[in-house]
Amino acid sequence: MERKIIIDCDPGIDDAVALTAALFDPRINVLAVTATAGTVKADLATSNVGAIISTLDPPLYPRIGKASPPDDASVTNDKFLNGAHGLGDFSAGVTERQHTPNSEKVIAELLRQYPGEITLVCLGPLTNLARLYQRDPAVITLIDKVVISGGAYRAAGNATPVAEFNLHFDPVAASDVFASPTTKSLLPLDVTSKIAFGLELLDQLPPESTAAGTLLRQILPYAFRVAHQRLGRELLPLQDATTIAAVVEPELFEWSEMAGRVETDGTLTRGMCVFDRRLRPEWNVNMEVAVAADVEVVKRSVLRSLRFAGQHS
Repeated sequence: MERKIIIDCDPGIDDAVALTAALFDPRINVLAVTATAGTVKADLATSNVGAIISTLDPPLYPRIGKASPPDDASVTNDKFLNGAHGLGDFSAGVTERQHTPNSEKVIAELLRQYPGEITLVCLGPLTNLARLYQRDPAVITLIDKVVISGGAYRAAGNATPVAEFNLHFDPVAASDVFASPTTKSLLPLDVTSKIAFGLELLDQLPPESTAAGTLLRQILPYAFRVAHQRLGRELLPLQDATTIAAVVEPELFEWSEMAGRVETDGTLTRGMCVFDRRLRPEWNVNMEVAVAADVEVVKRSVLRSLRFAGQHS
């Protein structure tokens, strides 16, 4: 039975790869793709979502939600790895849809339409979800599960020495979501950064004659090039695509129940995940955290999803 999901994202090359995998996967039904600010500003995130979906032309078009700037806008973005427009060398002339509803409105409407059936997959900052909790708290009980790509357990951060980008961008929102009574699964950098591919990935992508190949073959060479030039890194982690793999094949990951919070005020620790690892923990367990994965099997799963997208686009 296919799982109903909403993907909340801030495209972003990694997000675009994840969307390519998800929109053609027969095991999931992507009801909506809701944009949020993060890698790029809110208006550009919304445009990128529309461009990706228009280019891929999936068999079932999801609803689109418009991003709004966070209340405490971060000066951080991830353009230096994703390009000025967020999608590397890819460009698509997409006219913004008129009267596109805000992301949190789309999420709320779908949760009420399918109570208890929807998994929210958060691939970017948690702004939309936190805003939804504040403005329409009744919907919290309608969520089946929240899956979050973000945070770090023991690993170093990728936005600061201790903080992962998504949580660092809007730590107050992340703190609110962590404290919410929803069922949560966290995919931290400790695991997602290990699902990394070398340049040989480019030879295994769908052909350029397919919609998926058209997109992937423009964005991924840029990502490899910039990672090498700016980070000295030869391997490219696909953290968001890994999160999609965890939604459809959670058995490929090892999970541990944990009590976690997000630092919101620290000068050096903004957005840091803090877990109660004391011998006698005092915080209540509030999520399951991926602590390990069958790396090679997950990589094959991601590649298989991208190839499937090519065969059906």
